Amino acid sequence: MKSSTNENKESSRDHEMRIGSGYDSHPLVPGRKLILGGVAIPFTRGLLGWSDADVAIHAIIDALCGAADLGDIGTLFPPQDPEYEDISSLTLLAKTGKLVKDRNFGIVNIDVTIIAQQPHLSPFTPKMRERLGQALKIDPARITVKATSTNGLGFIGREEGIAAQAVALLSNYPTTIP
Repeated sequence: MKSSTNENKESSRDHEMRIGSGYDSHPLVPGRKLILGGVAIPFTRGLLGWSDADVAIHAIIDALCGAADLGDIGTLFPPQDPEYEDISSLTLLAKTGKLVKDRNFGIVNIDVTIIAQQPHLSPFTPKMRERLGQALKIDPARITVKATSTNGLGFIGREEGIAAQAVALLSNYPTTIP
């Protein structure tokens, strides 16, 4: 039984996997809570931003946007828009997750790395995974949260800010859509 090239092309459109990447950074300032991955982290400073400035979630949102062809976080949730002032990034993530699902994609997995000289974050990563999974309505086992430092190099090493980078893999295979 032969299959035509057109049938193969149609089949590949039926089963699509897409990857997106995201990055965010914010300066550390006194007088703000430090929120990372949706978790309040005890620290003397927090991240400056229009929302809660959660760099981990912002990087994840950009990764999801890239994979689902949704633009970027600034397009979906414009900075300086009063609706988003001091909003929890978990709320923004939940809205992004719904948009991804509306595009008929499911999240295969997310991998995020938070880059901070201080504070030490590994004790908080299990709770971050749980919160991220709740916001996206997926099993936290599909989410990896890692933390690293720059070993004293750059603005992060000087403890002037924190950054995060993320990748997200989406699929329209029915078995991966939650």
